[in-house]
Amino acid sequence: MINSESLDSKASKTITVDLGDRSYPINIGPKQISLVDLNQYIQGGKVLIVTNETIAPLYLSSITAVLTTKQVDVVALPDGERFKTLDNLNSIFTKLLENNHDRKTTLIALGGGVVGDMTGFAAASYQRGVPFIQIPTTLLAQVDSSVGGKTAVNHPLGKNMVGAFHQPIAVIIDTDTLATLPERQFFAGMAEVIKYGLIADYSFFEWLEANAEALMRRDKSALSIAIERSCINKAKIVSADETEQGIRAILNLGHTFGHAIETFQAYQGWLHGEAVAAGMVMALDLSMNAGSLSQIDVDRGKKLISMFSLPVAPPGDMPADAFMRLMHRDKKVFDGQLRLVLLRSLGDGYVSQDFTQAWMDATLAKFCNN
Repeated sequence: MINSESLDSKASKTITVDLGDRSYPINIGPKQISLVDLNQYIQGGKVLIVTNETIAPLYLSSITAVLTTKQVDVVALPDGERFKTLDNLNSIFTKLLENNHDRKTTLIALGGGVVGDMTGFAAASYQRGVPFIQIPTTLLAQVDSSVGGKTAVNHPLGKNMVGAFHQPIAVIIDTDTLATLPERQFFAGMAEVIKYGLIADYSFFEWLEANAEALMRRDKSALSIAIERSCINKAKIVSADETEQGIRAILNLGHTFGHAIETFQAYQGWLHGEAVAAGMVMALDLSMNAGSLSQIDVDRGKKLISMFSLPVAPPGDMPADAFMRLMHRDKKVFDGQLRLVLLRSLGDGYVSQDFTQAWMDATLAKFCNN
């Protein structure tokens, strides 16, 4: 069982992503943006902060205030998944080149998952690789995308299809930033929190069921526990399989379905967490078709997801053939064979390519009108 006092809401915690000489800390706690001295992670004299137009007015000045001995430049991207493009990535490179940034430059990602992914990809690519720091300001980014070194931009034909693995040198999670997060964004982040309980941590799943109402109220103690437990799970999996050759792929529960939804909507409909939520319910159903989950298991997962006002079915206008077409462009397709994350039981995920087309057809028929 989870100790309810495992992370005091007024305290800070550090979790380590163990990657040998590339290991890095995840600092979690209130007021981390002002309390953590970023200079300890920055070796060179130049910094580029990448943020967006929503976050910059809230937190940018707090970051620049501690970097007074550095040359600090800023790129403020437009806010939204549809702006996670090569064109906007190029604006980061342009700012770096215009201001003569070199190989000792450090990039800082200040924002949600879009900012973090694009900053990380820019850092992986600029002069063949420079360090970067993640300062995630959304729940989804704090518990998932800021940890693990996956970086990418979207393509009109597929989500996150152009990118690289490039680990940050530190992740700074300021839990106070969640106070300004819109409810829809907060609930979307809960989809990724629930994911950890479903794939690898049944006791956490039970805790989420028992504490859903506290989390909906953004109770600080409950949120601290949820973020810490999510990061512990993510760090453990990434440490075991950095570049997703094996166990790390279970982190994609619901994502193959979800990415298909986002691509179908041209990244302008649902939030990423909303698409993943519907995708997880579809994966639960497919797991039941495979004989590993009961209807009771599926209903428990679906109920927890729905408690956070998340969708439990794909868009009504998305046909089954669109799912099949778009899912076969997924990064987890090997030699034309689609692989999906399924559950043996609640809390035990695995990657499968052995599901039958009949099982898939049954799931798509249940969720798609055409």
